[in-house]
Amino acid sequence: MQRYARPLQRLIDALECLPGIGPKSAQRLALHLLRIPAEQAGDLAQAILDARSGMRQCEVCFNLAESPRCPICDDRSRNQEIITVVADVRDLMALDNAGDYRGTYHVLDGLISPMDGIGPEQLHIRELLKRLEDSTVKEVILATNPTVEGDATALYLARLIKPLGLRVSRIALGLPVGGDLDYADQMTIMRALEGRTPM
Repeated sequence: MQRYARPLQRLIDALECLPGIGPKSAQRLALHLLRIPAEQAGDLAQAILDARSGMRQCEVCFNLAESPRCPICDDRSRNQEIITVVADVRDLMALDNAGDYRGTYHVLDGLISPMDGIGPEQLHIRELLKRLEDSTVKEVILATNPTVEGDATALYLARLIKPLGLRVSRIALGLPVGGDLDYADQMTIMRALEGRTPM
């Protein structure tokens, strides 16, 4: 039995395919989009189409770009001696939006995951090693998630990079700001203790 008019149901179904959007959120968004002026809806649709057709991967770091190099790689004021390696563009955005980091990045486009059939050859590891050989990089920061796949990828990369004579570090893991010890799991507390810094 059809619950909504066909165009509305199609819009709800399309929105529900987006990450983090469930049925109720999709319904709310669809109803909101039907209430906005047609021009604003057209602008949104055009922005989606323009982003789909106008984006590519940066030839240096594999970030999203509209030209061969992304704005971060083109920014000569950034510290070229540090590269932070991330699994995907979302991680790059999260780190860069924090505002303090002024180095460069390298996007792997995934993590090593044998269960999913993803090995090192499916990631941008070869390109990273080539970058490290051809540059003045002194430190590589491994910023993969603290999951089995993230840890395995970081360990694999560390083994490849250390023989090049570069400093290899891993982002600190542990308790979030404002977190309570009594709510943290054992692994989080252990990592917080291991990653402690002097005061």
